[in-house]
Amino acid sequence: MSKALSMDLRVRVLAAVSQGRSHRAAAERFKVSAASISRWRKREREQGDARPGALGGDRRSARIDAHMNAILEALGPDKDATIEEVRHSLAEQGLFFGFGTIQRFFARHNITRKKRARMPRSKIVPTS
Repeated sequence: MSKALSMDLRVRVLAAVSQGRSHRAAAERFKVSAASISRWRKREREQGDARPGALGGDRRSARIDAHMNAILEALGPDKDATIEEVRHSLAEQGLFFGFGTIQRFFARHNITRKKRARMPRSKIVPTS
């Protein structure tokens, strides 16, 4: 995974630019791209410093999470519908999600769909 360049480097590069070096000259001197320097200067103007923004993270789950009530309803009263049944029910409402998307939604929200109740271990009799 990529990692943001240090704040120390950013400060030194921006200081060089503010002292009159061009973006290209500073980029060559500090072994960074001129485009990065432009982004850092913009960030410095907008937020007061060149601190990097957050990297990575989930950017897509909000789309399916917005329809949580419809998904829970599609699971049925016993909460035992299969993922394909849930997909079909959602598709009838105009909501189209992939199998894996729904599967990750269930995992993220700790939703399990057991078709049958399990017998407690204490009632299992060993056969000899």
